[in-house]
Parts: sequence; C-alpha cells; structure tokens
Amino acid sequence: MISPAGPCWAVVPAKPASRAKSRLSGVLSPAERARLAADMLAHVVATARAYDAIDAVLVIGGSAPQGDGVEWAEDPGGGLNVALQWALDQVAHRGGGRVVTLAGDLPLLTQADLIRLIDLPRDTIGVAPDRHGTGTNALSLPLPGADRFRFAYGSGSFARHRSEARRIGYNACAILGNGLAKDIDEPDDLADAGWRES
Repeated sequence: MISPAGPCWAVVPAKPASRAKSRLSGVLSPAERARLAADMLAHVVATARAYDAIDAVLVIGGSAPQGDGVEWAEDPGGGLNVALQWALDQVAHRGGGRVVTLAGDLPLLTQADLIRLIDLPRDTIGVAPDRHGTGTNALSLPLPGADRFRFAYGSGSFARHRSEARRIGYNACAILGNGLAKDIDEPDDLADAGWRES
C-alpha cells in the first residue's frame, strides 16, 4: 500500500434522513425512506471505520452514526460542492494526507472498494463513477496539493472531476467497482439495497 503523507480521512456528506431519497417517494413511505437513508449511511461509515488505513471519518449534515473516530459537522449550506470544499479545507488544515469522499448511499461498499480508492500514487486523484458512468460517487484526493481541487457535482460530474484533476496537475484514475458504482437514487436501484416491493 502507498502510505499517505498524513492521516487519511473519509468524508461523507448526508442529508437529514427526513429529506433524503425524495425520488423514491413513489415506492417508499417517508418513514421507509428515512430508515433506508440512515441504514446506508451507517453502512458507509462502519465500512470506512473498519478499514485501518482510514484514520477518521467526518460526516457532514444528517446525523452521524455514533462511534470512535467519527466526527460530525453541521452542513455549512450552499449545496454539496460547498460542503465538500469546506471539509477538504478543514482536513488540509489539520494535516490530513488524503481525503476520500464517499456518497452516503452505497449499500454494497466494501473494504476492497476503499483499498482501490486509497492505494494510489501521490500524483493521482481517484474518481469513482456511478453505475451510469456519468456521476461521481467517490473521490480520492492526496494532500497537500489537491486542496486546490474544486468539486463539480451535478450533471456530468465524473468527466468534470477528471478534468479538474488534470487542471491542477494530477493524473485522473477511474476507480471502478460495484460497491462504489451502485448508489440508490431511483426505484430500480432498490434491489441493490436489499429492498423488494411486497
């Protein structure tokens, strides 16, 4: 494994469970959506905490599952890109050696996925696409240096994040794997979370 220059942090942005997964409102009740969102967030955080190459987990917004090595911060407002930019600045200021951002809705995430994200050369930024190959479900940013990275979530973010990596002088590596690609946004995705219509 390639050792980072300092502690490795996982950053997981999260909406309040009561507002999460609105696109599933046609098939899940508000209580079911809240429970699904909370369960997936807990899985992502627990998977990150169980991997000894990750020194700390920071959850932004939502409600952080309890546990050693898990910090929680209020969402600073302004959307996902602003929240992640704030987190990147915080980790860089605290001497972090790598930041791994993870979507909070990855029910199949495994330690093997995290290894692929973290075990990268220091001149490389990892970008993990969603199942459609257009969005971004995870990023791996080496510090110092990649603190100049600017997040570009929204339509077509996978291509934009790879371009941003090259803009600041880093190689851009696509990190592929079911656990990173299969987030839960639409009703057809629910089978990956173990949910079936009754």
